[in-house]
Amino acid sequence: MWLELATTDQEAAKRFYGSVFGWTAQDFPMGASGAYTMFSLHADLTGAAFTLSEPETAVGVRPHWQLYVSVDNADATAQRATELGASVVHAPFDVMTFGRMAVFQDPTGAFFSVWQARDHKGIGVYGENGALCWADLMTRDRARAMDFYGRLFGWEFTVGKDKDPAAYQHIMNGGHGVGGMPPSGTMPAEVPAHWLAYIQCADCDATATKAKELGGRVLMPPTSIEGQPRYAVISDPQGAAIALFTPAH
Repeated sequence: MWLELATTDQEAAKRFYGSVFGWTAQDFPMGASGAYTMFSLHADLTGAAFTLSEPETAVGVRPHWQLYVSVDNADATAQRATELGASVVHAPFDVMTFGRMAVFQDPTGAFFSVWQARDHKGIGVYGENGALCWADLMTRDRARAMDFYGRLFGWEFTVGKDKDPAAYQHIMNGGHGVGGMPPSGTMPAEVPAHWLAYIQCADCDATATKAKELGGRVLMPPTSIEGQPRYAVISDPQGAAIALFTPAH
């Protein structure tokens, strides 16, 4: 799995996420395209960032975080995704010797990418403070999404003890929880379908406050889940949204 920020101000993003999550940044030149920034936590990769091109911003692409799902074969996945109703945004292509990728829009409207690893294996730390720990698919057509992702990646979906199909759906990959789908009614009418990445933090409230002090916005204030874990949604100063999560002690 990989996590990548498309932004309009790469230098500002490095300062913001370095302060909020404790990430260090290292730039790798990409010729005329500028540099590709790798974020790390304790020397383990947590994600990356690049600057949106003028053609991208000209057609309305805004700063955003993009999730990548690891696959064995990007080309076979692209063919299968198309058969299942996805739109191919970028057909499979090689990223030098690092891997092969493709970008899609699922049948409910959410964008996602796939990554066939070669030299670059993806994130090196998961489920620790300052690292990716979860991802939610925000969509109004959960039945269509479950059918699509279940058939594409083999994911399974489970609900809580009350077995209410309208409740939060947990996404299971190989028996492990990797994400979920909130009830459709929780999405504001003006918000399109999207994937939302969660970064674990020791104190959700303090992290949200710090993000605001650094020029970000608190899109959803810190909220408790059944009285224990807490989460919030913030955006960086350029507008890219990401969620915070503090697990129960």
